[in-house]
Amino acid sequence: MALMSVDDAQAALLAGVAPTGSEWVKLAAAGGRTLAADLVALRTQPPTDLSAMDGYAFGPGDGWFTVTGESAAGHAFAGSLGPGEAARIFTGAPVPDGADRVALQEDAERQGDRVRFESLPPPGANIRRRGIDFAEGAVGLAAGTLLGVGALGFAAAMNHARLPVRRRPRVALIASGDELAAPGAAILPHQIVASSSVALAKLVADAGGEAIDLGIAPDNLNALRRHIRTALDGGADVVAVIGGVSVGDHDHTRAAFAAEGVEPGFWKIAMRPGKPLMHGRIGNVHALGLPGNPVSTLVTGLMFLAPLVRAMLGRADVLPVAETAVLGAPLAANDLRRDFLRARQVIEAGRPIVTPVRSQDSSLLSMLAEANALIVRREFAPAAAAGDAVEVFRL
Repeated sequence: MALMSVDDAQAALLAGVAPTGSEWVKLAAAGGRTLAADLVALRTQPPTDLSAMDGYAFGPGDGWFTVTGESAAGHAFAGSLGPGEAARIFTGAPVPDGADRVALQEDAERQGDRVRFESLPPPGANIRRRGIDFAEGAVGLAAGTLLGVGALGFAAAMNHARLPVRRRPRVALIASGDELAAPGAAILPHQIVASSSVALAKLVADAGGEAIDLGIAPDNLNALRRHIRTALDGGADVVAVIGGVSVGDHDHTRAAFAAEGVEPGFWKIAMRPGKPLMHGRIGNVHALGLPGNPVSTLVTGLMFLAPLVRAMLGRADVLPVAETAVLGAPLAANDLRRDFLRARQVIEAGRPIVTPVRSQDSSLLSMLAEANALIVRREFAPAAAAGDAVEVFRL
């Protein structure tokens, strides 16, 4: 079977992804969620003309002005100003009727109830006009917006106490293999700790999903089918089996998915690490078979599982975006598979310098923990020298 390119596999994975349903949550609980609908402003901001400075508001006139009152934030000036009149005003206070500018207090000379200015500011000076931020009825935040710090503050300013957000995609994680034991359990000499589910759960949560750890399935077709059926019956949007996706006698993932009605999509990707990755669907549920080596699991999770979760949330920023860095060590020419080299990036003299970690073995989690970036080596890339520009994904 010919290997599928990374780009084609990502496109096939994301084609026709149906977004999850929506639900309403309180504003305070909406951080990190994704808007399910456009959010319209329920008020105008600012609701009236406001002063941008501490000083004096006034209109027509010259020379000395008579100070007839003041305007403070939350306490507007009563009445209106006539020619030759001014009001003491503070930052954020409503501009009185009859005033068309604000002079800074440091430019003012005050004598009793009279004030004059070194120079008269032009009309409109130091005034924040009504609606300069947003107007009632205007779309402030679009559907698909990730509700971070700025977006949450904006939603609050638009006077929303509850927000419509996408339901978090439910991702069932199934580790597969007789050699696996749960973290903290008694471990036999021939066993290893099942570490990938924990790391993938964090990756899913960071992407906006809800991870459901269904434990470890032994190397048995029927046992794996039962785990998959539990995930499907439990309402999973994505079922991800870790391991057993290659061609060995004890690799049952593809057969178990097929027996549960999963329509096959792609299998085997021209990438390193992560070649055995598979994808299929049963209705709107996505089935992913991830390679068992822990580094391969996490790299394919970054490139495929996390983008799938973001797509199910209706996000626009689905695929990870590569940046540019300077290579700190030479690299050999590449073959037909796209490489994702674990690397360490540092800033030197204002430039990002990235250097591969000392071993690229896909079983070495210590190397992945040391890395904070992936160097992307595209298919058939020529040899690269130290100092060359390279693509990187920051971890």
